[in-house]
Amino acid sequence: MEVGRRGNHVFRIRRPGGDNLGLTEGESVMSEHFDPYDFVRERQSVEQFQELTWTGSFEDYVNIVLRQPTVTRNAFQRMYDMILSHGVEDFIEFKKKIYRYRFFEDPIDDGADGIFGLEVPLMKLVGFFRAAAQGYGAEKRVLLLHGPVGSCKSTIARLLKKGIEAYSRQPEGAMYSYSWRMDLESDHLDACPMNQDPLLLVPIEIRDNFIDALNEKHGQDYRIKVEGDLNPYCQRNYDELMLRYNGDWTSVMRHVVVRRLVLSEKDRVGIGTFQPKDEKNQDSTELTGDINYRKIAEYGSDSDPRAFNFDGEFNIANRGMVEFIEVLKLDVAFLYDLLGASQEHKIKPKKFPQTSIDEVIVGHTNEPEYRKLQKNEFMEALRDRTVKIDIPYITKLDDEVKIYRKDYSEKKVRRHIAPHTLDMAAMWAVLTRLEPPKKADLSVLQKMKLYNGKTLPGYTSDNIRELRKDTEREGMEGISPRYIQDKIANALVSDRAGNSINPFVVLNELESGLRHHALLKTDEERERYREMLNVVKEEYEQIVKNEVQRAIAADEEAVSRLCSNYIDNVKAYTQREKVRNQYTGQDEEPDERLMRSIEEKIDIPESRKDDFRREIMNYIGALALEGKQFNYRMNSRLMKALELKLFEDQRDSIKLTSLVSSVVDKSTQEKIDIVKQRLIQKYGYNEESATDVLNYVASIFARGASNKS
Repeated sequence: MEVGRRGNHVFRIRRPGGDNLGLTEGESVMSEHFDPYDFVRERQSVEQFQELTWTGSFEDYVNIVLRQPTVTRNAFQRMYDMILSHGVEDFIEFKKKIYRYRFFEDPIDDGADGIFGLEVPLMKLVGFFRAAAQGYGAEKRVLLLHGPVGSCKSTIARLLKKGIEAYSRQPEGAMYSYSWRMDLESDHLDACPMNQDPLLLVPIEIRDNFIDALNEKHGQDYRIKVEGDLNPYCQRNYDELMLRYNGDWTSVMRHVVVRRLVLSEKDRVGIGTFQPKDEKNQDSTELTGDINYRKIAEYGSDSDPRAFNFDGEFNIANRGMVEFIEVLKLDVAFLYDLLGASQEHKIKPKKFPQTSIDEVIVGHTNEPEYRKLQKNEFMEALRDRTVKIDIPYITKLDDEVKIYRKDYSEKKVRRHIAPHTLDMAAMWAVLTRLEPPKKADLSVLQKMKLYNGKTLPGYTSDNIRELRKDTEREGMEGISPRYIQDKIANALVSDRAGNSINPFVVLNELESGLRHHALLKTDEERERYREMLNVVKEEYEQIVKNEVQRAIAADEEAVSRLCSNYIDNVKAYTQREKVRNQYTGQDEEPDERLMRSIEEKIDIPESRKDDFRREIMNYIGALALEGKQFNYRMNSRLMKALELKLFEDQRDSIKLTSLVSSVVDKSTQEKIDIVKQRLIQKYGYNEESATDVLNYVASIFARGASNKS
């Protein structure tokens, strides 16, 4: 093939064998030149690679410790600092100060595992790490995340692993281990199999004095503290070299190569995960390592550390974290290892003495398994060494909605999702998790709205806190987000979906799935969930009715005129004056019928009308003193009343109910098209979903008209 180059363009004329890509003689193909090496080189940091693969002597490491003593932190201190490194913000909710740790929004992976609405449980989680980091005893406990299925227990564990892995790559999260060069003439290195801190190589009899000297020298607030002993493999190498050099420790250190330690779950460095399997196919060596029978012949004994694989989950997770999936399904033999690992920070590999570990142990389990633990008298030791943190379902609507918007954005699914579709699914999920309020005048729907920040007459922040305290298991039962996600996915691929999905498509999927829901045990429970679906459908009906009403009444000039008329009459009423009729020029009494027709739209009773009118005039007067002019949008209640009044006045002229008939005259169709465009432009509908919602609201009005007749 002939290749010609002009600037950054390559001209390809022929392929080998005479293939000219179907071009006639003399034609050529022009394409942008792409250099893969330049592309990678520009985006790759050689300096960072060199930092992460740094090696040096023991003396070099001691100098690093003096400059940055935090490199010696234990696993709990490192985990706590990692969480704080992403920032903290606080806010007041129902008169209670809440801290939101930004780490749990998953900044590492652009929010892929972000957690919403669980600030209080996550505060308890961070509190556990704070106590453990300060050595108050929590570091001797297993952290147990407990909650219903789908409540993001696994997500929290995954975030912690992902976070500590990324933190170890940052300068502030730097940590170090070492390798052995047993033959100084060779380049072969044997890495410490448990990634231990090089300071453990200081002889035990002088280690405390050595650490004290470092603390005096570095002059920083952080106090270095190193605990534990060398693992059997490194202890054997250390002892052999000490014999070789007749106890000259400085000569032994020439065989030590300190290296930067980067945690990696994929490479099984500092992060371990254990999942129970069939009892016949697993034993405790999966946690503490096992004998390498192929090497016994080479080294002559099964008690030689070189003939042992220190690759159990506890071994490889040293200096980091180990996750136990469904921890309470473990066999008793595993749980004994867990007890020693948590309380004494030691494990017992086969044929070897107890070995020191430094790692965060996180387990998670569901409620049935935890109830078994509570009933089992033989498991008191585990219960005593466990810190349980409940991870409930979300009970705040706005936070539940965030889950589904993250997973089902229109950009991801490439299909229009009608407004309120995800909100209604989330509303049903939250309603199933709430306990019925003990107050007779409060519905579950109203309780949900209070939790979501809406104000209701007679309910203060203190009342809402009492509502939460009156519950026993709120958030620990109900519908899982996974069920909602499955049904939204079904709706997206169903034949009924068309180019968009709407709330009724999703709600129908949710209802049909209840018949075969594996976690619903009784017909009463299924019926209660169906009743909640009806509550959601009624709420959706009110929402779209109001939305269509506002779209019909969205004529800015008409609303402004109506507002001006109302204010003129209110001003005259409160000042006991008359209103000049703009058409006749005569002074008339304030139009009580007009004022009441507006005020009734927002349920202002006759007995409260004077208060409401004075409130409006006082507000307008206060704005005037500040040099500001009143606009109806400044008062949400008045705006709603004006829009509803205008809708009522215009409804007959638009004849929305005619949509349900097969014939619509041209004038009505033009008005309906205007309303449809408003729904598209202001409320997020597309052509199809706007038509659907207009037809639905039209059927509601038609049904109401027929009921009246």
